[in-house]
Amino acid sequence: MNRKKKINETLKGKAKKANAKLHSSNKPKYISKAERALIMEADNNMAPISDMSLS
Repeated sequence: MNRKKKINETLKGKAKKANAKLHSSNKPKYISKAERALIMEADNNMAPISDMSLS
């Protein structure tokens, strides 16, 4: 009986992992505080240039 139980547990575990990969999360990817600061700084540097080109 233990052999059957072990086989079933293994198969269920593999099925569970495969099912989990199919249903990916809608949660956005984590961006560290340092990366967010760099992105904000890059956006701030780009903003004045685009304002000048519109004038």
